[in-house]
Amino acid sequence: MSFTITDEEKTVLLADVRETIAARLEKRPPQYQRPTELSAAIGAGRSALSMLCGAFVTLHTKEGKLRGCIGRMNAMDALEKTVHTMAIEAAFGDPRFPPLAKEEFPLCKIEISVLSPMEKCSDPRSVKVGIHGLYLIYKGRSGVLLPQVPVEQGWNLDEYLDYICTKAGVPPKSYEAPGAELLTFTAVVFGEE
Repeated sequence: MSFTITDEEKTVLLADVRETIAARLEKRPPQYQRPTELSAAIGAGRSALSMLCGAFVTLHTKEGKLRGCIGRMNAMDALEKTVHTMAIEAAFGDPRFPPLAKEEFPLCKIEISVLSPMEKCSDPRSVKVGIHGLYLIYKGRSGVLLPQVPVEQGWNLDEYLDYICTKAGVPPKSYEAPGAELLTFTAVVFGEE
């Protein structure tokens, strides 16, 4: 997939996530801001924001710890709508964390990962750490790791491949088992400074 997202579009999406969560915390409708030219491009389908793309929204504390991360692997809506939905889910629906409190929110940093379409990986040794995200489906279970995760964790390829199995709740090396489906994807990852 030849996918690009402009700096202006990235800035708008990050602002949208912040506005989506703030509006929910303040119990009001969100008020999204769009430059006129970008609004026209979205309406005409010429903007990345109008494309069907999977995306994840990640929240980190000021100390850099994970505070919420939820996403969609496959496109169901335009990118901007997917990001709005995932912002709410990351802040209030990640089962690993309690819902985000109003006083926590100003201290959170936002990261967005826009995903390419997935491709079947016939050779796990061809996975490039830091470039490819992984999605494993095996025995009715699945797990996903974004491309930046192994870099953040300092994993080599073998650790990355084993951890996708752990994430899916299956034994290490299950990606090699008959019936296992290992998929790769790339992501455009950007966040607040």
